[in-house]
Amino acid sequence: MTSQHSAALASASSAEQEVARLCSELIGIDTSNAGDDSGPGERVAAEYVAEKLAEVGLEPVMVEPAPRRTSVVARLEGADPGRDALLIHCHLDVVPAVPADWTVHPFSGEVRDGFVWGRGAVDMKNMCAMTLAVVRQRLRERRKPPRDVVVAFVADEEHTGALGAGHLVDRRPELLDGCAEAIGEGGGFSVPAARADGAPIRLYPVGTAQRGTAWLKLTARGTAGHGSRRHRDNAVTQLATALARIGAHEWPIQLTQPVRDFLRESASALGVELDLASLADDVDAALRALGPVAALAEPVLRHSANPTILDAGYKINVIPGAATGYVDGRVLPGYQREFFAEIDRLSGAGVTREFVSDQPPVNAPYSGPVVAAIRAALAAEDPAARPVPFCSAGGNDGKAFARLGMAAYGFAPLRLAPGLNYSAMFHGVDERIDIDALRFGVRVLDRFLTAS
Repeated sequence: MTSQHSAALASASSAEQEVARLCSELIGIDTSNAGDDSGPGERVAAEYVAEKLAEVGLEPVMVEPAPRRTSVVARLEGADPGRDALLIHCHLDVVPAVPADWTVHPFSGEVRDGFVWGRGAVDMKNMCAMTLAVVRQRLRERRKPPRDVVVAFVADEEHTGALGAGHLVDRRPELLDGCAEAIGEGGGFSVPAARADGAPIRLYPVGTAQRGTAWLKLTARGTAGHGSRRHRDNAVTQLATALARIGAHEWPIQLTQPVRDFLRESASALGVELDLASLADDVDAALRALGPVAALAEPVLRHSANPTILDAGYKINVIPGAATGYVDGRVLPGYQREFFAEIDRLSGAGVTREFVSDQPPVNAPYSGPVVAAIRAALAAEDPAARPVPFCSAGGNDGKAFARLGMAAYGFAPLRLAPGLNYSAMFHGVDERIDIDALRFGVRVLDRFLTAS
């Protein structure tokens, strides 16, 4: 560590000083979620978080709807308890990782070359650590936020959320009492770009909308029989044909209002012309003017439906009576009916569907005091920041909290290191986050809480 770096750290806030350690220690707790309860669960990480919150005087509540599947919720008292409260949510679970594929062990939390490495560094123990660090600093300094703030560190986001945010919403809503807005993952990270005149800027997508999550189980039924005979009523053939049609289907472009807002504001920030009417004719040409920002828009121009699992048969010479397959569907806001009608048409009359998980799309306004606080906090820490509204291609726990009437925003602020392919880090190999981005994040979060 250089003397200049040491001096900068010495003058940093307590949150900036401890955020990398908190992130490293959280990554070191394996909370892999394979979706079948075979993993270690979130209990140890939840206990860690609860201890860190209790150290500064909070009274965290542990919620465990199934063994080891644990969430932690705590409330910071605001200066004006009569105001609506704010929720900050982040998830403790991570997707599994294969150590042999990684440069460092995925659950080491190793600090190397200015980065914290490991599964969850991006998705999303970074935000867990930033939230913990800011809350701990504010309580040590006896600085109340303007209104109550609820912090929720939840389980099961990497599966259906039923044992985490879904359980809180359905069974423990009193812990979220009064929360009118929520911030969590799905936005807030920097995207380096340049204006048409060459001036460098950084766009910060702020998640205002999410495509819906429709995980579907498709079942074809036929007549069981001997594998050596002609058999026209073959469940495997029916299912395979249906899934092939779904997987090969070219969904049409449907410009939702959140995506229109993102494209227009991004083009304005970049100082370029963007012809939205030409998107359906030539997507690549229309988006080329946006440069690297186009990668954020492309996945949310359409629905998507990808077959992911096949399950049929038990012996090579026996034709089974049923076959099942699974499809990961993502649905644009406002177009649910059209999506499911098309899935049924592609599946055919002999295939039935049921939901594994049904989480409708959500949409929050890109206006009001919360958005103003986000914009102000980013501008104060990064003069080149240009926040823009953003529709997430995937999904997160904001969908669950929206069921209680909250406006859910994706805002986990990070000014990323140049050259870091942040999107590839999600569920990828060698996941890592630069320490300077974490320190930036705690400064922005602290300003946001003060202004919101």
